[in-house]
Amino acid sequence: MVRTILEMKQITKTFPGVKALENVNLKVQEGEIHALIGENGAGKSTLMKVLSGVHPHGTYEGDIVFQNNPCKFKDINDSESQGIVIVHQELALIPELSIAENIFLGNEQAKNGVINWNETIVQTRELLKKVGLNIDPQEKVKNIGVGQQQLVEIAKALSKRVKLLILDEPTAALNEEDSENLLNLLLEFKKQGITSILISHKLKELFKVSDSITVLRDGQTIHSYAIKADQVTENQIIKDMVGRDLKNLFPERTPNIVNEVVFEIKNWNVYHPLDQERQILHDVNIKVKRGEIIGIAGLMGAGRTELAMSVFGKSYGKKITGQLYKDGKEVTFKNVNQAIKHGVAYVSENRKEYGLVLIDSIKNNLSLANLKEVSNKNILNTSKEVVEAEQLKSKINIKAPHIQQKTINLSGGNQQKVVLGKWIFTNPDILILDEPTRGIDVGAKFEIYKIINELAEQGKSIMMISSELPELIGMCDRIYTLSEGKITGDIEKCDVNQEILMKYMTQSRG
Repeated sequence: MVRTILEMKQITKTFPGVKALENVNLKVQEGEIHALIGENGAGKSTLMKVLSGVHPHGTYEGDIVFQNNPCKFKDINDSESQGIVIVHQELALIPELSIAENIFLGNEQAKNGVINWNETIVQTRELLKKVGLNIDPQEKVKNIGVGQQQLVEIAKALSKRVKLLILDEPTAALNEEDSENLLNLLLEFKKQGITSILISHKLKELFKVSDSITVLRDGQTIHSYAIKADQVTENQIIKDMVGRDLKNLFPERTPNIVNEVVFEIKNWNVYHPLDQERQILHDVNIKVKRGEIIGIAGLMGAGRTELAMSVFGKSYGKKITGQLYKDGKEVTFKNVNQAIKHGVAYVSENRKEYGLVLIDSIKNNLSLANLKEVSNKNILNTSKEVVEAEQLKSKINIKAPHIQQKTINLSGGNQQKVVLGKWIFTNPDILILDEPTRGIDVGAKFEIYKIINELAEQGKSIMMISSELPELIGMCDRIYTLSEGKITGDIEKCDVNQEILMKYMTQSRG
């Protein structure tokens, strides 16, 4: 007999001036994987923060019933004591501590205030085995990969005797292999009777592992489906999410490419900044024409971000050699300022760390990379800054009440638009976009794709890095493949498919 493990009834949560949740209902069955999906800003994370006690009882309206017991969680420790554990998209691990220390932080294996390290190590090994990690418990977290860190977070959750595991965008920063392993792990947990709530924008992943889906839009419950029984489709889910049909995931575009190489990277070699004997990039050669969108495809560790950052004012790497040509003339970027002055912009894959000042306003973030444009003799013209920010906000459709809104309070999709707007304001000729749609929903992706297409139509040259092969195939005119730091393919749009890309992405340098 199927039993309900969790029911959230008529949950309403209001922040100053914003109703984030309005009468939301969620029902999760014991032992299932339940997907929670919606656009950025739909209320998914807020709902899970209500459930986990981050937003304590009394700050919201409605009821939570867990295992048939009404719950009034006062904080996250209160919910964890009942077996509800959340793994956030931004991992909460301390890099300088060991895996074992991280797993039992706040839950130390101690007696009379003295930690039993032998017991800690033994239990850590058992937990790591459960998540499929064969690694030394005393290894520092900073020395392991992102995929392994995600598994450490899950092991940490298991140490709290989890009954309901909440995963918020667990595969957003993972490559395909690590994502596959994580999804298989969730299926294994299901066999063990652990219930999971999975938040993700990757619909194919959700359909692969989930039993049920609840869709939120604008802070309200739109629909809940049993995937097999209701025979629900991806198009149906997308329509529920965005409130309209998206017949094509990628906007139509007629390329307007001028047969003129605007930017060329030639014989580019880069060494690791800490281990200068370790070469990261080997004789990389790339050409970009005016109005062209080129893709950079590669597995994690292939050198994609290292290429982008090393080109952008040598912001990554040591012993960098090779040439850069713009409009046929050799240029040198000793630092980021020189790259910007030569018309190059770089949208980082990590918008929160490298793209935005989160505690600052939309206005100040938009003008940050080109203050001279809104200054007179080094004195900021605040009136002009406001005018420019308002125009950009309207042009790229940043959804916020005003330009003084702090960027930390924006959805992921709107934060990404602010980052794009910041670099558009520098009026670049070449834009390097590193994972420009990571962690955002299909509706926001479509809007960002339209912005990219418009920039190409204006004659801008785009270099687009993405881990999502369908995205590269849908957006790019040509795709370069990187494997082990070396270019292994240069494929025209008419010849490309995922199998060909994977063939070149896994090709050894020999």
